[in-house]
Amino acid sequence: MNAEQVLAALKSAGTAQTMKTYRRHGIQGDIYGVSYTELGKLRKKLKVNQPLAQDLWASGNYDARVLATMVGDPAAISEATLDSWSRDLDSQPLADAFGGFVARTPYAMTKMKAWMSAGNERLESVGWRLLSDAAMTAEELPDSFFEDYLQILELSIDSAKNRVRYAMNGALIAIGLRNASLGMKAIVSARKIGKVVVDHGDTNCRTPDAETYILKAKARKKA
Repeated sequence: MNAEQVLAALKSAGTAQTMKTYRRHGIQGDIYGVSYTELGKLRKKLKVNQPLAQDLWASGNYDARVLATMVGDPAAISEATLDSWSRDLDSQPLADAFGGFVARTPYAMTKMKAWMSAGNERLESVGWRLLSDAAMTAEELPDSFFEDYLQILELSIDSAKNRVRYAMNGALIAIGLRNASLGMKAIVSARKIGKVVVDHGDTNCRTPDAETYILKAKARKKA
């Protein structure tokens, strides 16, 4: 399927109810309202296809751009294309999808460090999302790497932008789940930080309490 055919399929799969839900989550512009279930079906059909992903992203349609992050090739995308896509993040859900894709590219660590201080709320949230992914997958990184970020979290989370606070809280949790030693240190940091307040707008989303989340997750793992 080419981009034109995929866009037609997306339009056919969209629903007014899903579109309404997406609008409540801050998605603007061109949108069909395609559920993630339907996007997943298309992803399986299309497989990995970086040229198609770039065409879908270029369409400007929200659903197509999310699908682009699903079918794009993390090993083939250029850094220039990633930077270009990063300038198009016009909603937090798109930033979240983009962050999940960037985490699988060779540029994840470089972009994490650069975007954490980008001065742009959505891009900064992606930077902290990448730290979460590193905490969960980058086995080669020493504990000291994450300990440094715990100190940064303690000092800066309160003054961070709204959605950046949410991503930072997620990073705190991810670091706490990495191993027992970091778990204790993350809990100490969580207690120093206190409650993290995030405005989720007209949605049912909530911000998890880091200490509670870490302790419950460790209890489940132990059980």
